[in-house]
Amino acid sequence: MTGEWQKDRIGAALRGENPTVLRRLESGFAVIGDVQFLPGYSVLLADDPRVQRLSDLPRARRLSFLFDMDRLAEAVERACRRLDPEFRRVNLEILGNTDPFLHAHVWPRFEWESTELVGKPVWLYPGDRWSDERFRLGPQHDTLRDAIGSELDRLRSMD
Repeated sequence: MTGEWQKDRIGAALRGENPTVLRRLESGFAVIGDVQFLPGYSVLLADDPRVQRLSDLPRARRLSFLFDMDRLAEAVERACRRLDPEFRRVNLEILGNTDPFLHAHVWPRFEWESTELVGKPVWLYPGDRWSDERFRLGPQHDTLRDAIGSELDRLRSMD
């Protein structure tokens, strides 16, 4: 699932061309991650590619982004708990060290992770996890995509 859209993920989402989009949220787009070595990894993309950090947003938009981050995290938690009995928790991160646009990572964590890594940041996983084809997002993740999307819909209907 690679293509030109990866060079402009937010623009592609706005144009309806980003295949990783799960749902449009108030402040941006819930997308499933390009790699799935921790199944359910998702990202919230702000809907304005010029916004680089949370503090660039006016307070109301900032709170909207944080609310959507919470909503995506809860959807990932619910879906992963249903699909994997060894689900532990989600980790949330707003980093921005590589991609210059505002985005938040939602990382599910599992009991089956190695003891050396389970209590550490995901970024300490070996580099091959990020590039190994067996972890690349693909049709084998459709059930997971559908589960997270359905949970997002369910949470929206509760508002």
